[in-house]
Amino acid sequence: MRFDVYTPLLVSLLLPSVSAVIGRRVAPALAARVLTSAAVLTAAATTWSLVLLTTALLGDAPPVIREAREDGRPLTDPVPEVIGVAACLTLAVVVWRMLRAVRAERRTRRALRRLCEGHPGDTELMVADCEVPRAFAIPGRPGRILVTSAMLSALAPAERRVLLAHERAHLTHRHGRMVTAVTLAAAANPLLGPVRAAVTFLVERWADEQAATEVGDRVTTARALARAALSAGRARASCALSFTDRAVTRRVAALQTSPPPSLWPAATGVLALGALAAVFAADATTDLVGLLFHAVM
Repeated sequence: MRFDVYTPLLVSLLLPSVSAVIGRRVAPALAARVLTSAAVLTAAATTWSLVLLTTALLGDAPPVIREAREDGRPLTDPVPEVIGVAACLTLAVVVWRMLRAVRAERRTRRALRRLCEGHPGDTELMVADCEVPRAFAIPGRPGRILVTSAMLSALAPAERRVLLAHERAHLTHRHGRMVTAVTLAAAANPLLGPVRAAVTFLVERWADEQAATEVGDRVTTARALARAALSAGRARASCALSFTDRAVTRRVAALQTSPPPSLWPAATGVLALGALAAVFAADATTDLVGLLFHAVM
């Protein structure tokens, strides 16, 4: 346990660096999936490691440890007490961040449900009479696409098809769940914040590629993204299609080249990082159980 319990923290430091490379070189759909999975595994492993490290604070509290020491059986603490204190405080912060992230997610879902009120249940597209150019997908059963009249007016007919195909891709592949999962992972482990940003960008790139495939024209897709961003910028509102100026530039540039390949070896390596964190956390748990078993024997 002395070393295994710290491995998830090391993976947390490596994964953000790897995510930047994977995001540039691997197909967005594959990269988003493996990064989300690795982030969730790593966050769970680091949180459990904090629980294990917190046991250093227990000292003589557990009956098995107290009785073992009273009987004269040697039993060393698996980690220094100062590390246990730090782990306990960190664990409290993690719980607070997770609760805050869950509350924010619930508020967002309630707001999205309110947007759907008054519309027929079988309607996919909802058009809001609004001067702010915006468009986004609303997950649910069924999923909805909300587009403002200003956004539709800003786009040509072919570009509107790109817009709808983009948002439909979010619904089809359940990108909302993916982003929620990596957001909660980053809440549990702030070191994974860059991974969350990478996944958020990748699901947009994924939807871009899906839209380009459906429309059959990468140039039109890139033009639609650029026009939507310019329209949103003029309105001084949040950018439509969920991108910032820098992000949309990267997305437009990506659409002007060939789609990136599905590099399975690289993707498998990223997933292995997350699995490694989980394996070492499990091994640390086994060591702790063995220590307690030794105390009672």
